[in-house]
Amino acid sequence: MAGNSFGTIFKLTTFGESHGKALGGIIDGCPAGIDIDLEQIQLELNRRKPGQSAIVTQRKEPDTVQFLSGIFEGKTTGTSIGFVIENTNQKSKDYGHIKDVYRPSHADFTYTEKYGVRDYRGGGRSSARETASRVVAGAIAKQFLKNIEFYAYVTSVGKIELEENDTIDFTEIEKNPVRCPNAQKAAAMEDYIKQIRKEGDTVGGTVACVIKNVPVGLGEPVFDKLHAELGKAMLSINAVKGFEYGSGFKGTQMKGSEHNDAFNSDGSTKTNYSGGIQGGISNGMDIYFNVAFKPVATIMQKQETINSEGEKVEMQGKGRHDPCVVPRAVPIVEAMAALTIADFFLINRTTKA
Repeated sequence: MAGNSFGTIFKLTTFGESHGKALGGIIDGCPAGIDIDLEQIQLELNRRKPGQSAIVTQRKEPDTVQFLSGIFEGKTTGTSIGFVIENTNQKSKDYGHIKDVYRPSHADFTYTEKYGVRDYRGGGRSSARETASRVVAGAIAKQFLKNIEFYAYVTSVGKIELEENDTIDFTEIEKNPVRCPNAQKAAAMEDYIKQIRKEGDTVGGTVACVIKNVPVGLGEPVFDKLHAELGKAMLSINAVKGFEYGSGFKGTQMKGSEHNDAFNSDGSTKTNYSGGIQGGISNGMDIYFNVAFKPVATIMQKQETINSEGEKVEMQGKGRHDPCVVPRAVPIVEAMAALTIADFFLINRTTKA
């Protein structure tokens, strides 16, 4: 299986399956001498881990990371950083009924057709559990970037969404299980997710991300545009169906005279419809984007599908699954954004040299 690595200089390679012995990763290219706060890395993992509230999967995993190399006396050594996260609460028997059955809109069919074999226990590599390794690497990238700030948050669950006049308070994000920066909307979203869970169904939503204090000059102007790599990073996350940055699709409804970001004398802009990126290169303004997540494919309702023999059969999901992925996706979005910015930061060093 190819495609297990992300990045050019600051590169993450992940391994492991949802119901295997462990997940883990190797980070190459992290500079030496970076102070590493292990507690902060674990806090990032705790934001992603299952079982943290009543509106996410109840699989109980501590998601404790163990570093094997690359960190000595609290600092990076410049060598490969290896780490593992043990799986401790697998219930593989919950998946026996889909051994030869393909769940609609899941990766079951495509994996079987591509590889001739699949790990049906929790989806194997197609499981969102793989993203735990990304969060570890993203947490290290954040500590390398220091002054750059990442704020991801939920902006919609189903048809409940933040409106333009709704207050956004970043301090509210971690105060509610939905991770919405508006307490009133967060409560409505939480109630809706609970209702969806009772119905044995799932629902999608959107996550926004703002990156502050990004220096001017990150990104390349042709194929390696900063926004293109951010898009690739986000679209590599399980269940993501869309990515837009800056004015996005709403910008198509504006005139150029409205959309153009006029300059201030210091090079900043009066507006920021560009989303902090112009010509594929960061311009020093806040980078902001939206990521759309589909409803989880595994639902607790009966569905018609096919088996490995092509016969039509009826199946129903079992086990522990998220009714909505967006609350736990917030730290994953931040992690992938941090990995992208860290990589371009190092690429920019070599370009200027």
